[in-house]
Amino acid sequence: MKKKIDMLSGPLAWPLITYAVPIMLTSVLQLLFNAADLVVVGAYCGSFSVAAVGATGAITNLIVNLFIGLSVGTGVAVAHGIGSREWDQVRNTVHTAVPMALVSGLFLTVLGVGLSRRILWAMGTPEEVLGLAATYMEIYFLGITAHMLYNFCASMVRAAGDTKSPLVILTAAGVVNVGLNILFVRYLGRNVDGVALATVLSETGAAIAIVILMVRRTDNCRLELRKLRFHKEPLKKMLRIGIPAGIQSCMFSLSNVLLQSAVNSFGAVAVSGNAAVANLEGFMYVIENSFHQTAVNFVGQNCGALQFRRVKKVTGLCMLYAAVAGILFGGLMCLFGPQLLSLYITDSPEAIAIGISRMLVDVAPYFLFGLQDVVTGALRGIGASFVSMILTVLGICGIRVLWIYTVFQIPRFHSQTVLYVSYPLSWIVTLIIQLTAFYVIFRRLQKRCAPEEGA
Repeated sequence: MKKKIDMLSGPLAWPLITYAVPIMLTSVLQLLFNAADLVVVGAYCGSFSVAAVGATGAITNLIVNLFIGLSVGTGVAVAHGIGSREWDQVRNTVHTAVPMALVSGLFLTVLGVGLSRRILWAMGTPEEVLGLAATYMEIYFLGITAHMLYNFCASMVRAAGDTKSPLVILTAAGVVNVGLNILFVRYLGRNVDGVALATVLSETGAAIAIVILMVRRTDNCRLELRKLRFHKEPLKKMLRIGIPAGIQSCMFSLSNVLLQSAVNSFGAVAVSGNAAVANLEGFMYVIENSFHQTAVNFVGQNCGALQFRRVKKVTGLCMLYAAVAGILFGGLMCLFGPQLLSLYITDSPEAIAIGISRMLVDVAPYFLFGLQDVVTGALRGIGASFVSMILTVLGICGIRVLWIYTVFQIPRFHSQTVLYVSYPLSWIVTLIIQLTAFYVIFRRLQKRCAPEEGA
């Protein structure tokens, strides 16, 4: 078993980095599944195929994210159990989470396969890419159970202090995914169906590998297949934390669906340029979100152990790291924007120009998202997942929807650039209200649970 990071004692500055970096790299590799899809179809099938894959992203996230939120609740439940030394809670959570992942995956398969084409049509997906986009989504959802199983297990492994094992697993799966993409598209003549199948097969391998890892563990996170069943108390905690997290992600994705629908109104070229930038922006997201996940688990364990001074220090350091990473990588991405976009789009200079315009508005200030995402993680770590959901829905989602139906509707402001301004605006407002809420809730929790610790 990999050496675990001690979240409850010792210095924090370096352990936070060593914990976050493997999560960051793992998430980048997971994102490369979709990036490889776009790059390969862009190179061999053209910009319409890029648009078809890209057009599925927002709606796929909308459908999947509610259940991915349950994996967040699973990780927090494990972290709290480890921090409070409630080992039965940890073991029962592990053996509840795996069947929950399987049930969630099967439900998503039925939902996704049955509704993909109808939803894409309702979003106004251009006719020339609708068929390809529907094919990609249907194949993707046929294999979604493996994706769910991997995410639930990875969440528990990370909550126990091991972020390196998921990195190793995703590295191997990423290599397999790229190889299969090239095999299916270049040598077997497939289109988006080939890259979708490659993603499903590689994620299935990753799910099998992480289940084997958990079966071989020797601590309280060890998975024993014969003990799989739903335990009432861990399930209630997973749902209490995970459902708000999932709804928050769904509402976040819903606002992106509305934005995608607005982009669709500008035509297939605009969809192609937007899809390429959205994928690049995804790399910024996972870089920043690694500090969110770090905050969730470090805050979760220390909150469970009633070590509130460390909770404050974890939150502050994670915000600092997220800001530095966002400014650094956002600047580099904008600097090399044309070169990066040309990896995805090989036949449309106009689509590249559209992509560069979005990068300057949304990628350059992405550190603002990182700051508010860390505060979201801290709120979840202390158990205030419902509050985090409400604030995110009102802040990020509310502002974006309001922007689309007000400012964006004014003829002289009806442009893609004005549409994208809603992103940084929503990050700023949400950061302010989340910081305020965290301060109030944290002070109340501290006084109720450990008044002797003081401020």
